[in-house]
Amino acid sequence: MRKWHIALALLVVAALGGLFVLGPGLAENAMNRIDGKPLVRVSDEAKALHATLTIVDLHSDTLLWKRNLLSDAERGHMDLPRLERGNVALQVFSSVTKTPKGQNYDANGGDTDNITPLVFAQLQPPNTWTSLYRRSLYHAAKLRDAESRSGGKLVPVAGPADVDGLVAARDAAARPVGAMLSIEGLHDLEGNLARLDKLHAAGFRMASLTHFFDNDLAGSMHGFDKGGLTDKGREAIRQMEQLGMIVDVAHCSHACVADILAMARRPVVSSHGGVQATCKVNRNLTDAEIRGIARRGGVIGIGYWEGAVCSTDPRAAARAMKHVRDLVGIDHVALGSDYDGATTVRFDTGQLAQVTQALLDEGFSEGEIRKAMGLNALRVIRAGIAPRRVEP
Repeated sequence: MRKWHIALALLVVAALGGLFVLGPGLAENAMNRIDGKPLVRVSDEAKALHATLTIVDLHSDTLLWKRNLLSDAERGHMDLPRLERGNVALQVFSSVTKTPKGQNYDANGGDTDNITPLVFAQLQPPNTWTSLYRRSLYHAAKLRDAESRSGGKLVPVAGPADVDGLVAARDAAARPVGAMLSIEGLHDLEGNLARLDKLHAAGFRMASLTHFFDNDLAGSMHGFDKGGLTDKGREAIRQMEQLGMIVDVAHCSHACVADILAMARRPVVSSHGGVQATCKVNRNLTDAEIRGIARRGGVIGIGYWEGAVCSTDPRAAARAMKHVRDLVGIDHVALGSDYDGATTVRFDTGQLAQVTQALLDEGFSEGEIRKAMGLNALRVIRAGIAPRRVEP
């Protein structure tokens, strides 16, 4: 019997080893895919223009995965070498802390969680096993560690001076990549608004109120009730604007978006998604919502996956961007890839010249492309992360 016990113990150890060593990578390979379909031919004109752009991506979920951000990975959509190849100036890194089992765009509850098993499998610190708030702090620490090991190639962006310093450095020979933290759903507050101060202190400068389920702040477009802002949600927005945290309407219900636009005092963003005019999916913005974001001086980040633009072809993303431009003006167009967010795309961040070419093909001028690929987002970020003066 003793030999059987030993054999069984070895099998258990081997299974656990496989879970911890291979599991996270297998999970990511299954979720963050590149579809392998033909890419757009990038002209010499597009390559030359792309090399001179200041590119900003408003949303990626790369911090969720167990990967060295500084290494050229064989899986996923983004890492520092690919950001450099894609000529990205500033990447916004999101903290995803909870998603429901059976996740879908139509109706989800908040009583289950897909992220907890991933947290275990990735051997994250025990204080992240049951605390969504600690998961966000862990993501912030993970990004800061990568920055400190990058030799100045990846630099934090947490205030207007950081934006100015980044732009100046990229005009010189160094060309670092800026990194800013955001939060995908303020359920990571776990009901405690006082934690907004602590998350801001940890470096977070943007947040959406909801993700795939309703919470105590607001209704999600993918929740059961899909309601508007609660009183606590209104207070969260007031505090965010005071601190210098940009309000992101991504994943909010239509009622939530309307409530935010009615009370916002500063520009808001839709960090990643699409528009219903070119892709009629419930999470995408209506024309009325696009106009509302534009009136607030905000920007709309267009993604590259099926749920955002009804295709993975970069031309579909360019058509969505064209609709925003034609409806409210070029100053409100931006990029929001949702890379590494359990999405299937045609191209990774190292191949962003695909978008530049698609915009040229849609008739965008050089100046319009510069704005859409990053200058608009940079303008809103610089203004939005400055603390707001208290009015007398």
